[in-house]
Amino acid sequence: MAVQPEGTPCWADAMFVDVEGAKSFYGDVLGWTFGESASEFGDYTQAFADGRAAAAVVPPMPGADDTSAWCLYFASPDAAATAVKARDNGGEVLMEPMRIGDFGTMALARDPGGAVFGIWQAGRHEGFETEMGAPGGYCWSEVFTRDPQRVDAFYPAVFPYTVRKFDDESMDFTMFDVAGRTVLGRMAMGEEFPPEVPSYVNVYFAVPDCDAAVAKATARGGELRYGPVDSPFGRFAAISDPQGAAFAVIDLGTTVGRMPATSPAD
Repeated sequence: MAVQPEGTPCWADAMFVDVEGAKSFYGDVLGWTFGESASEFGDYTQAFADGRAAAAVVPPMPGADDTSAWCLYFASPDAAATAVKARDNGGEVLMEPMRIGDFGTMALARDPGGAVFGIWQAGRHEGFETEMGAPGGYCWSEVFTRDPQRVDAFYPAVFPYTVRKFDDESMDFTMFDVAGRTVLGRMAMGEEFPPEVPSYVNVYFAVPDCDAAVAKATARGGELRYGPVDSPFGRFAAISDPQGAAFAVIDLGTTVGRMPATSPAD
């Protein structure tokens, strides 16, 4: 897969104290297989869906927070410049741009609402190899936030996004587009979210059967957080894995209802 346009989600990884447990769980739920761990890069281990790079898992670095969570990376032609934009527009740079061998350059940042995301300037590693909607592959992502106004201003200032919103004002949902393609959503967190749940980026992986994936996840110690529910986009569910990392699964082939009408944001 070629290097993605700036601002496009291009990779996802997650940190786990129990890496072998995570490999077993996601191997069962998403059908992933795993490559050899790279000891020179902190035992970083790539996951594959049907032989194509889909994501990665890694143990925590010494002294780092050991909370398990998925991190979504956005493509950038210049990670240092993107980090500056993030900082200048109310975000926080958590990890300054760092070259990872000849694979590329990464940085970590936090948006004004508190959600953490990654920046990836591709080298030899260009990102996801899976096709959109392929079983086990990355499919979609949404920023869940309690500060939608600041977040809606932040991301288009950092990446070359155009912004659209649902015409139905009862749904506070924003979409960010790159070159006419929607690449990211933003969902406002309401009272249904416990106050201790921080803002986060929810990563969706495609599955051929949402209900079967949920059954496997819960049987393996995961917790169903929402769904499964039907939508015009597919049947989906939100899950926490046994180590607490949140993610979602979606079956794009099972759709119900009409696509919502949208308009450019003011």
